[in-house]
Amino acid sequence: QPPVGQSPILVLTGMSGAGRSTAANVLEDRGWYVVDNLPPQMLPQLLQLHGEDLRRVDGTTQPRVAAVVDVRSHGIFADFGAIIGELTRAGHRPSVVFLDATDEALVRRFESVRRPHPLQGDGRLLDGILRERELLRDLRSDADLIVDTSGLNVHQLSAKISSMFESGGARAQIRLAVMSFGFKYGVPLDADFVYDMRFLPNPYWVPELRQLTGRDDAVADFVLSQPGAQEFLDGVIGLMAPVVDGYVHEGRRYVTLAVGCTGGKHRSVAVAEQLATRLESARVATFIVHRDLGRE
Repeated sequence: QPPVGQSPILVLTGMSGAGRSTAANVLEDRGWYVVDNLPPQMLPQLLQLHGEDLRRVDGTTQPRVAAVVDVRSHGIFADFGAIIGELTRAGHRPSVVFLDATDEALVRRFESVRRPHPLQGDGRLLDGILRERELLRDLRSDADLIVDTSGLNVHQLSAKISSMFESGGARAQIRLAVMSFGFKYGVPLDADFVYDMRFLPNPYWVPELRQLTGRDDAVADFVLSQPGAQEFLDGVIGLMAPVVDGYVHEGRRYVTLAVGCTGGKHRSVAVAEQLATRLESARVATFIVHRDLGRE
C-alpha cells in the first residue's frame, strides 16, 4: 500500500458539509486535476486518461489526480471496495482521505446556508446526517487519512490540507500535525494522540497574560517554566521515537498529535509550538494547527 500523498490517485470523500469542496479547491490551486462527483466506477478510466499528469517531485511520485466521491455518486457503497481492489491489483491503489465533523457541527453548517441534507428526504436534518454516517461507516474505517473539520473555519481547513500535501513533506517519512485545542470545544475526532495540559497553571488567571496567547513569549515562558512542563515535553519526544519507527514500518505517513487545555488559547498553544519544533527532523515533517485560537 503506497503512503498517502504518494499513490497515483487521491480519492477525497466524507460527510456532506465536512469541507470536501474546500479541500478540493486547495488541491486544484496546487495544480492537481480534480474531478467532482465522480462515480467510483470511473476511477480506473480517470487514472488511465490522466496518467501523463503524474510527475516526479524530489524523486517521489506525486499524485496529480484527485476525485471527489460522495453520496451523490450512485453505487459508491456497493462497488467502492471492489474498485479499490481492482486498482490495487493493477498497482495503482488510491489514497482515500475522509473528511468528517461532529453531528453538531454539520447541523450548524447546513442551517447556516439554509440547505437540506442530500439524504434528508422528508425527515429532519439530523436524520439525513445519521443516514449518511451509517452508509459511510465502512468507507471511513478503511480510509488512509481522516480529517476532522469540526472546529476549523474555511481558512484553517485550507491551511491544514495545504500543509498535508505540500511537496516539502515528501522527503520526510512522517507528516505530523501538532494541534492545539480547547476541551470546552470537544476533542478532535482525528487525533491519534491526545495530551491534557490542564495539569499546568492557567495563564488566564494572570491578569497581564489573559489577553495574550501561547504564541506570545510571555505566555510561553510562563507555561514552559512550570514544574513538570519540561519533563512532559521530554516524555512525549521519547515516546514518539518508537511510534515513528512503527508507523514507517506499517506504511502510515500521517499522524495527528493533539494538545488540549481548557480554551485552547494559552497552555496548549505554547506546548504545541514547542513540540512541533522539537519533533521536526529529517524523518518527521511537522506542521501546526491551532484549532480554537481566536474563539471566545
